[in-house]
Amino acid sequence: MGTGRTQAVPEEYRSRRSCLAVPGSSQRFLDKARGLAADEVFLDLEDAVAPAAKSQARRNVVAALASGGWDGKLVAVRVNDATTRWAYRDVAEVVGQAGRGLDVIVLPKVSDPGHVVWLDLLLGQIEQDTGGEVGRIGIEAQIEDARGLARVDEIAAASSRLRALVFGPADFMASIGMRSLQVGAQPAGYLGSDAFHYPLLRILVAARSHGLAAVDGPYLAIGDLDGLRQAAVSAAALGYDGKWVLHPGQIDVVNQAFSPSQDDYDRAELILDAYHYYTSVEHRGAVMLGEEMIDEASRKLALVVAARGRAAGLPRRQRFEPPAPTGQARARQAPPGQARARQAPPGQAAPSGPGSADHSPPGESLSQAAGQG
Repeated sequence: MGTGRTQAVPEEYRSRRSCLAVPGSSQRFLDKARGLAADEVFLDLEDAVAPAAKSQARRNVVAALASGGWDGKLVAVRVNDATTRWAYRDVAEVVGQAGRGLDVIVLPKVSDPGHVVWLDLLLGQIEQDTGGEVGRIGIEAQIEDARGLARVDEIAAASSRLRALVFGPADFMASIGMRSLQVGAQPAGYLGSDAFHYPLLRILVAARSHGLAAVDGPYLAIGDLDGLRQAAVSAAALGYDGKWVLHPGQIDVVNQAFSPSQDDYDRAELILDAYHYYTSVEHRGAVMLGEEMIDEASRKLALVVAARGRAAGLPRRQRFEPPAPTGQARARQAPPGQARARQAPPGQAAPSGPGSADHSPPGESLSQAAGQG
C-alpha cells in the first residue's frame, strides 16, 4: 500500500553494519556517541527513556542534532510507537526543531502499515511547514510482534520513505509466548536448530522484495562478545545488513561481522568498474572478467559488497584496466572480451572507477540493488 503523498527521493547507500542505541535522557552518552565507530547512531526516546523523562529527553535530542558533529554517521531518532501519547510530540518537536540534522526516524512496534503511513504524512507536513525537502527523512520500521510479522510485506510497501526493516526480538518473543527470559536465546525444550530463523528470514525477504535494508536486533548479554560474534556472523550470513548494538564494546565485533573480506572487496570493485566500462563504452551486457562471466546481477551483488568495504575503510589493492583498442599493440593483453586487473603500487590504494560503490547509478540505493538481483 503506497501513500501516494510523497515522492521517492533517491538515497545514496548508507552502511548500517552497526546501529548504536543511545538513550536520549543521558547527556553523557549523547556526547560520547559522536566519537564512536558505529555506522548508524539512533538517539532513543522510547524504551531507554522513563515516562517521566520523555520531555527532557526530547530537548536533549534536539540539542544533540542541532549541534552537529555526527559527520560520517547515519543519524536517527527512535520515537515512541504510533499508538502512544508521546509519538506525536516526539516527531513534531524533533523534526520541527532539528530535522536538518536527521537522516531517519526509527518507528518501533509497527504492527500495521497504517503506522508507517501516519508517520509519512506527519513528516511531510512538518517538512512543508519548515521549508525542508519533502521526503528526505527516511523511516526504519521495527517489527516486534506477531501482528507485525504477519503483515510485514504490507508494511514494507507502505511508504517510499522506508529505508530498512528492523527485527525486535524481545517484544516478539513475548508476543508469541516463547518460553525464554533471555532475549535471543533458544527456548528451553525447543528441538529445532533456530527458533528465530523464520522471523528473520521473513523480514529479510520482505525487505529485499521492496529494496530495503534488513537489520537484526540487539544482543543483550553485553559482556558475551563470543555470543555476540556468533549471532552477528549468523545474521550476516543469512543476508542481513547489520545489527543493533547497545554498548560501545559491541561495535567492533559487529562491524567486523558485517564487513567483507579484503579479497571479496577487491573483487567487488573490479566487477563494478569492469561492468561500467563494458556497458558504457562497448555497450555489452555480459562479459568475462578473468574466468568469471559478469552481468547486471553481478553488478548488483558487487555494489553491496563494495559499499560495505568502503564503510569498513578497506583499501583497494587492484584497479580495472580496460583492454587495448582493436589493432593497437599492447603488452600482456588479456584475451578478447576479457579484462585485466592491475595491482596498485605497494601502500597505495587504487582509485575508484565510475562504476564503483562511490559512483552507483543515480537513484539506486544499495539495498535496492541487493533486493532486486
